[in-house]
Amino acid sequence: MSSSQPQRVFFFDIDNCLYPKSTGIFKDMGKRIHAYFKRMGFPDEEATELHHRYYTEYGLAIRGLVKHHDVDPLAYDKEVDQGIPLQDYLKKDDDLRAMLSSMKDVRKWAFTNAYKVHGNRVLEALGVADQFEGMSFCDYEVKDFKCKPQEEFYHIVMKAAGVTDPSLCYFVDDSAVNIDMAKKLGWTAVHVVGDDIVEGKHGDFQIHSVKDLPSVLPQFWEKN
Repeated sequence: MSSSQPQRVFFFDIDNCLYPKSTGIFKDMGKRIHAYFKRMGFPDEEATELHHRYYTEYGLAIRGLVKHHDVDPLAYDKEVDQGIPLQDYLKKDDDLRAMLSSMKDVRKWAFTNAYKVHGNRVLEALGVADQFEGMSFCDYEVKDFKCKPQEEFYHIVMKAAGVTDPSLCYFVDDSAVNIDMAKKLGWTAVHVVGDDIVEGKHGDFQIHSVKDLPSVLPQFWEKN
């Protein structure tokens, strides 16, 4: 990292954050995960229970499937995440692009719990892929891969982005537990709540849409 680059790094979650949950992707993905459990032989009720339990315990259903059922995460990803027809849900978002491109004195980094293929597909579909210096993702090619909200994953991401001081890290995500971990580590955290009813306060700020960021952190949009 050159000395001329801003030291502060803003980490952006991708799914249900750069685009709203109401697009339908979240629901489509849930159906595909449930169908995957059923194809493994689990009846409806057990598939639902395992999906919820693995997501709660491990951050992602696939981590539970890998840990307890020896599922190949790359094959799973091709069937679930990569099977989603993003063109049916997303289009280029000029307002999002304008917000990101007008940010000042900060580096931008995508930070997702998806595999790199899905992350890149979403960024391309939204027309903002070139706005991020890099992307950290769940690396399905690594045994016992990490994901949010595991503390180790945040340290891995900081190292990848070349930042060592947590006070220089800013983060926006729709998941309360992911926000809580960032806050625990000393990051400035912004929780995108959308239209959900959220119990308690998570992070430093709560916003309805990622496009509301300038209202809570205006310093990133002030002119030099």
